[in-house]
Amino acid sequence: MPILRLKTEISAPIDVVFDLARSIDLHKISTAHTQEEAIAGVTSGLIKLGETVTWRAKHFGIWQTLTSKITGFERPSYFADEMVTGAFESFLHEHFFEEVNGNTVMCDTFSYRSPFGLLGKLADRWFLEAYIRTLLEKRNEIIKEFAESDRWKELV
Repeated sequence: MPILRLKTEISAPIDVVFDLARSIDLHKISTAHTQEEAIAGVTSGLIKLGETVTWRAKHFGIWQTLTSKITGFERPSYFADEMVTGAFESFLHEHFFEEVNGNTVMCDTFSYRSPFGLLGKLADRWFLEAYIRTLLEKRNEIIKEFAESDRWKELV
């Protein structure tokens, strides 16, 4: 099971970063290149504990649908979302936030299991793990961009 870990340092208050990370609208902005849109559940605003969102996006030229649920939530230090249905066998995306010297350190842990046994493991090694890492890095860049400017006020 691949586990991706990312750390992003952001010059902004922890509450702002936490809310941007759970913003459906910011997620849409960060995944515009995949034409991702929220089609069911919470489709805009801030997602909370127990709520779900269903995403439709184009990955590798194929339209895919994925539903995730917020399964852990401790404002402003942690939340987790887990896949309910989708292309993976499973995934867990944990978001950790810590205030350090007036800045926020945001850490992501994304663990997933690909379908199709050995073929899925080969896909992980050849391209899927790098693809997911790039998506998460792009998302975190957008969170940082909005949090470190006044743009966060457009969404939170």
